[in-house]
Amino acid sequence: MHVAVASHYRLPARGYGGTERVVVAVVRGLAALGHRVTLLAAPGTRVPEATVIEVPPTRLIDPAADLDALVPRDADILHTHFPVQRMLRRPFVQTFHGNLREGGAVPPNNIFVSRDHARRYGSDVFVYNGLDPRDYIYRPGKGDYDLFLGRLHSIKGYRWAVAGAKRTGRRLIVAGGWRPSFRRNIRYVGRVDGAKKAELLAAARCLWVPALWDEPFGLTTIEALLSGTPVLGTRRGALPEVITPEVGALCDTLEEMMAAAASIQTRSPAVCRAHAERYFSHHVMAQEYLRMYRSLLETGRLPAGRAMPHLATAG
Repeated sequence: MHVAVASHYRLPARGYGGTERVVVAVVRGLAALGHRVTLLAAPGTRVPEATVIEVPPTRLIDPAADLDALVPRDADILHTHFPVQRMLRRPFVQTFHGNLREGGAVPPNNIFVSRDHARRYGSDVFVYNGLDPRDYIYRPGKGDYDLFLGRLHSIKGYRWAVAGAKRTGRRLIVAGGWRPSFRRNIRYVGRVDGAKKAELLAAARCLWVPALWDEPFGLTTIEALLSGTPVLGTRRGALPEVITPEVGALCDTLEEMMAAAASIQTRSPAVCRAHAERYFSHHVMAQEYLRMYRSLLETGRLPAGRAMPHLATAG
């Protein structure tokens, strides 16, 4: 199959770039499965697994843009990673990576990134995000610090991680976008990427993801699991889909998270890595997107997503 993938970012990611990392992983996964990929992306994009067509971002996301004209004629389907509000002449799907504004309409042929994400907008069409395990360091021996990695915004719950460290005295490393003032056992390292981020994830005792909003997916969770690092999360959004008791803990309050943190090291790093490789690799994600593409091409409809096995009997 010849798949055209479109992103208005320059790839690969500079900085954290969660969505950009997923787009590159889609391309890699499709190519590894033997499919031809053309990537429409911002100038400067370099992804060797695809034929790159450089397109200015403003042209790609312009509501009046003729996307059909930008795609090679022999492409079987177009997969965009930005909203397309109208039907195109050629077969296409789109992945919406964020939360819609209240009252916002779901764009056509949309694929969400988790079951919870889809359900909140009246859909059952989703594909879990995946990443290339080769981008992460698996290390069974862990350090003596907990890690918070993400935007230092109240909805991300970083204050819970900080409060937990203050009350327990446990070492915490905070990696994010601006420098707050912390006490001695809490170290701020700023934004991290590449090898530095991989090292922090690999050596951390656990990753704190105390989300106080409905995460569409929560990409840092699988980055940690691929590193063999268990995750402490809240029961918000997609986190209960990604985190099972074998690889982490789900909590409702800071007190519950602090209690869970005391025994989080009993989770096996090998089990964490295996869980992420089995369900959240770029290969698995690409296979699910191929199922979506084929269904749309053959039936004109997108199929329901495949939920994690531990959710099979959940309501």
